[in-house]
Parts: sequence; structure tokens; C-alpha cells
Amino acid sequence: MSWRIGVDIGGTFIDFCALETGTDRVETIKVLTTPDEPGKELLDGLRLLQERHGIAPGEVVSFVHGTTVGINTIIQRKGSRLALITTAGFEDVIELARLRMPEMYSLFCARPEQLIPRDRIHGVRQRQLASGEIAEPLDTDGLAAAVAAIRAKGIDGVIVSFLHAYRNGAHEAQAKALIAELAPELFVFTTSEVWPVIREYERTTTAILNGYVHPRVAGYLTALEDALASRGVPAAPMLTKSNGGIMNAPTGKRACVNMLLSGTASGVIGAAWLAEQAGVGNVLTLDIGGTSADLALIIDGQPQFGTGEVVGDFPLFLPSVSVTSIGSGGGSIAWADDFGVLKVGPESAGSTPGPACYGRGGTRATVTDAMAASGFLGHTPLAYNQIGMDRARADAVIGEVAGRLDQTPQATAEAIIAVAVSEMFVEVNKLVARYGVDLRDFTLMPFGGAGPMLGCFLARELGIPRVLVPHRPGVVSALGGLIADVKGDFIQTVFAAAVPDALPLLREALAKLKADGLAWIRPDQGFDGPVVETLSADMRYHGQSFEIEVSLDEAWLRDGDLAAMTAAFHRQHLAIYDFNDVGAEVQIVNLRLVVSGATPRPRPAATADQRAAMATPARRIEVWLDGATREVDLHHRDALRNGHRFSGPAVVAQQDTTICIPEGFDAEVDAHLNLHLILRSEA
Repeated sequence: MSWRIGVDIGGTFIDFCALETGTDRVETIKVLTTPDEPGKELLDGLRLLQERHGIAPGEVVSFVHGTTVGINTIIQRKGSRLALITTAGFEDVIELARLRMPEMYSLFCARPEQLIPRDRIHGVRQRQLASGEIAEPLDTDGLAAAVAAIRAKGIDGVIVSFLHAYRNGAHEAQAKALIAELAPELFVFTTSEVWPVIREYERTTTAILNGYVHPRVAGYLTALEDALASRGVPAAPMLTKSNGGIMNAPTGKRACVNMLLSGTASGVIGAAWLAEQAGVGNVLTLDIGGTSADLALIIDGQPQFGTGEVVGDFPLFLPSVSVTSIGSGGGSIAWADDFGVLKVGPESAGSTPGPACYGRGGTRATVTDAMAASGFLGHTPLAYNQIGMDRARADAVIGEVAGRLDQTPQATAEAIIAVAVSEMFVEVNKLVARYGVDLRDFTLMPFGGAGPMLGCFLARELGIPRVLVPHRPGVVSALGGLIADVKGDFIQTVFAAAVPDALPLLREALAKLKADGLAWIRPDQGFDGPVVETLSADMRYHGQSFEIEVSLDEAWLRDGDLAAMTAAFHRQHLAIYDFNDVGAEVQIVNLRLVVSGATPRPRPAATADQRAAMATPARRIEVWLDGATREVDLHHRDALRNGHRFSGPAVVAQQDTTICIPEGFDAEVDAHLNLHLILRSEA
């Protein structure tokens, strides 16, 4: 007997999904995180898996881990103190960014505070040309003076970003070596090693994000490895990545930025697989944990990928599953500002002390407390008996906020829920506008510990007619890690016109990408199965400022078929912008290569049909819903079978979450025990 285990760590809970090889038996649990004792929650989870399900540590042949440690660090701004060393004269690159405001039509919009303030940015004389040629040597004396100033400020680490380092990283490597000699206590990352892509702002901010989360991520991964070894798990841990793939822990310690959307990306991968089993092609995913709410689109069964995804207040310029994250989770704290306006988040109660209703010392109202005070929670054990529910504490902290707002506690609890939903509503509209889709053609899939609590409320506001709640929604991200492929992204800036003279440069770049990719997946990651290589290019018309990614056939470069390459670009440009110019000069800015190795998927069996029987509720409960006290049906998820039907308003309780269903939804259970909720047209 052997087991594959997927684990996802959020701000409040660590989720476990265990799959028995051969039988496809699945077991799941949740455990509260222990920020002050990294690794303890992992040991607790492994112990519970053995006690409750007989899964011995020595039987674990694969251990895949996803975490929101990185993204939570950025959202809560609890990362390392960094300094930036850059080319003299370019000290304002991250402040200028792209000269865009987050909300260009808002008179009250302000740019977010940068992760490295201006007084910690130091310019050093050196110059490389766009060709990579050294035009001015690195000023080592100036660099030494900058390092001395940095050490005096109590800095944790340094980011080095020089002009045109994507072409030639020699000066960055020289600076890194000198910093290590002068200040060995500082960690150093260079832009050319993190993500060597053209454009200074994109390279710099990506390296800054890598350095900002590095100490917490690396420390956590070390604790993870130690915890697994102490427990006798023979499998080396693999980590989920922002691109929906996985990598090993040593790589994750260096390339922390690849894990920023780790748990969120694996959640989308798991959701896409579950949607396929349920026969649903277009899905809006809503993954809500204790700290954040994460939104993504699955179109025609495929997760959407891109660059420039927003992580907290900052864009991430690495290839990633397109996920939008905001600081609005189940543990997000509700508060009234100086003007008496109700706010929710981004600060979170986390797992320690957690929401007040958990009875673990929390003293401030959260979204979860609002759900408890409204009567939706506390009717069954929560989180696999890991926490209790103290309704009185929830009522007390909601009452404190109500006093500041001069409202009743019930109205305040409902207002907290409405504010949280409205914050998600705004982000969904931005996401939909980016892709130009009609949400009436989509199904909302809420998951995570808090997603099903709020999913139907969001669907009702957005006018999404269908909601799909998986059988085990609280552990979808952990499941996604189990089925994710080993996957690495590689990029080479070529910046060449699509003409025959550019073919040697393009072929040389492709050869380097293939060599780097194969070295990464074989010896670095230890993958010995068939490898799939996917080639693409960032292309644009001459004179355009930005590119679009176009899929390429490797044979086009090998055979010199530039006509096929440019034709593919013209088609892609027409599909995106409804315009192309087949007579214009085409430029190839970057070549990209994705190398991947497949992971086996489970084969779930369908359950017996109950012939559309009406589900029998366990009992009736009182909730505050839509401005009034209502008696609604309470169902236990374990009692729902294939074909069972019922209508809202209702509450469905299960070990890993609670599903809140307002008036107007009809529910039906499918063969894989997914819950389909249909919004009636008159609702």
C-alpha cells in the first residue's frame, strides 16, 4: 500500500488530501496552522492521517505541498527589509513603474507604498548597452560605499538590478560576489538570475518580490523538510508553483517568487480537473481561505495563464495561472474607520488567535464571526473537529463593531458579509473585462474553507446562474497539488525582426532554452518520464509597446519557416484585438519554453443514483438572512447522495466548510457528489 499526499497551507488551516495508489481512495483532513512553530501543523496532520485513516508515514511515496506563505507575506506586508542597488540615474524605476494609477478614473486613488522605500535605493555607476556590450565598468568603490550605507540601516537582503542585465548578467554577478564578500550576512538576488526579461521595471519588481518573501519562504521550507524527515516520510517534498506545476524544495528556496501564487494556482488546477469530471467547461473559481479571496477563470476546460498578475498591490511578471488575489478572507477583520465607514480586511486574524468565534483568544470581528452571528455556523463540528464554535464570542465582537456604526448586531453582521462580497464583486468585474467574457455562460465554483460560505451571495450579485460546490471544497488546492505536473518556464530575450537574418539568433536562443529546460527537469527535479516541450514567443508589430504570446511549432524555427510564425502572430492579434496588419513588420521580443512531465490522475467512480429523491434535512435552524430572521433547512453533506434535490434557503454543513444557500437556488447532487446550485430566473 502506498499513498500520495497533497498539502496546502493557508493563513488559518493546513489542508491534507491523500490518494491511495491503485485504488484511488481519497482521505482528507484540516489542521490549524501554527505560525510560531513552523512544521508542527504538518506533524499534527500526518499524525491524524495515521490515527484516523491508517496512513503510515513510511507509505508516503509522493508529498506535494502548496502554500500561501508568500502571498500572505506580501498582502500583510510582513516581509524582509530590502535595499536595491541599481544603475546610477535609474534609482526611481520602481517608483515610476509604468506611470499608471491603479484606478485611473478615481480622484482618491493613490499608488501603493513600495516594498523598498527611496532611501534604501542606491545607484552605482556602470553601463551595459542593449547589445550586452560593457560600455562602462562597475564602480566597485561606489558599490562598497553603497553596501556600507545599507549595513548601517539594518537591512536583511539586497536586490541588484542593472540596466540591460537581461542581455549580460556579468555586472550583476560581479556585484553579488562583492556584496557577499563585504556583507556576508545579507542575502542577494540579481534580476538576471530571477527572471532575465527585457524592461527594467518588470525585472526589478519580480526580483524584489522574490527577495521580500525569501526569508519566510526559505525558513518555512526548511522546517517542512525537517518535519517530514522527523516523521519518517521517505518522499522528498515537491512544491506547487504559480504556473500550476510543481518543483522540488531546494529550487523553491532560491526561486521563492515562483511560489507566490502556489496555493492559489494549484487550487485552479484542482478546480479545472473537478469541473471536467462534472462536465462543466466555463468556470469562475472563488477560493477563499482565512486571509485572501482568489479569483480565476477556466475557459473551455483550460485554466488561463498570463503574466502581470496582481499579488497584493504588485504585478508579478512570471508566467502564472491568472489569479487575482485580494485581502478578503474568512479571517479578514471588520472595522470602522474614522468616518464611521465599515471596512473589511486586508488584515487577517489568521489562525492565532483566529476569529473570535473559534475561542482561541480572538478579540476582533471577522467575516467568519459575522457568519456565526448570523446563525450559519456552529451546527456541526468544524475543520474535522479541530475547532469549536463560540457563538457568544462572535455576538460580542460583532456587537462592538455595531456600536461604532450605530446599528443592530444582526444588521452589522449582514453588512460585513455584504462588504466582503462587494470587494470580490469589484475584482470579478475587472477580471471579466480583461477576458471579455459573459458570466451568464459561466459556473461559479467556490472552494476553500470560506468559499462556499460566500459563493452563493456573490453569484446572486453577479447574476451567475449556476454554482458548483465540489464534494470536498475545503481541500481543492491540496487536490490540485496531487494532480499537477512537474513544470518549468524558461525565457530568452532576442528582440529581433522576423526576417531570415534573425534565424541564427533564434535557433541559438532555442537551443539554450532546451538545454536549460532539460537540465532543470532531469537532474534538478529528478523527473525521469517523458518530457513535453511547449514553445511560444512574445511578438508584436514594429512600433508597438507591448507584445502578445503566440504558440510556435519548433519545426518553424528548424526549417526557417518565418511565414508560418508571422501568420500565427497575425491570427492571434486578430483574435485578441479584432485587427491585424499582415503587411507590417513583425518583431520577436522573447522566446519562451515550457518543459513539463505528467503526473498520473485519479479515476473517480460514479456513485449510485437516488432517482432525483428530495433530500431530507437534519433539522431546521434560525439564521439572519436578507434583513430578517428565517428558519431554514440544515443538511449534512455526508447524507447527500447522487440525485438528491432540495431548494434554498438552506445550510449544508460538512467537515471542511459550510455552504450557505440563500433564497432562489435549487440544489441537485451529481454522480461524483458535487452540489449543483441553480439560480431560478425569478430570483
